[in-house]
Amino acid sequence: MHQKFIQMNNYILADNQDLTRFALESLIRQKERNVIRRATDKTELLQLLKENENSVVILDFTLFDFADADQLLIVSERFVMASWILISDELTEKFLRKMVFSSNSFSIVFKDSPFKAFRDALQSATQGKRYLCQRAMEMIIEGQKDDEYGVLTNTELEIVKAIAQGKTTKEIANERFSSIHTINTHRKNIFRKLKVNTAHDVIKYALRAGLVNPAEFYI
Repeated sequence: MHQKFIQMNNYILADNQDLTRFALESLIRQKERNVIRRATDKTELLQLLKENENSVVILDFTLFDFADADQLLIVSERFVMASWILISDELTEKFLRKMVFSSNSFSIVFKDSPFKAFRDALQSATQGKRYLCQRAMEMIIEGQKDDEYGVLTNTELEIVKAIAQGKTTKEIANERFSSIHTINTHRKNIFRKLKVNTAHDVIKYALRAGLVNPAEFYI
């Protein structure tokens, strides 16, 4: 990962929520060399970045006037010396994955995170490193699991449910008016896609993905 070394500990605080801004300023000012500048909208933020390219930008994306994640990524590519800490009450899993997988410049902290998470994020950002709070990591991991399940076709999903209900290959074939050979082929494809070796593992994957109700499965 490309390392960015920030000499002056410059911070641009782009959060329009008074209480959060006050708390962050108090945390940043614990070190004398830290310099804080404020931006109330995207125009001010861009101007401050032009004047201080090696800043740490602390941004509440949901309260700022960025059109979407792509627009924010374009700005980050323009100011490659800046490090970003995105803070928010709520960010979607899709947004998190796009930012994290598209750039190493973005740290993520939710506003309900422990105080230590904000301190760690600030320290990481000043060293050009990325920091993800626990909640952000969990959301991204869950999203990756969903991607794995999403590769299954509708027919394969129905067969997974039947397997979880304890039905045999013959029973599944009869219900679907298919041959045993066809159902076995589907089973092999399901095992291959989910990278598992047993029906028990298929059931566990199905439960974690919410494909079946716990009351419906049989182990």
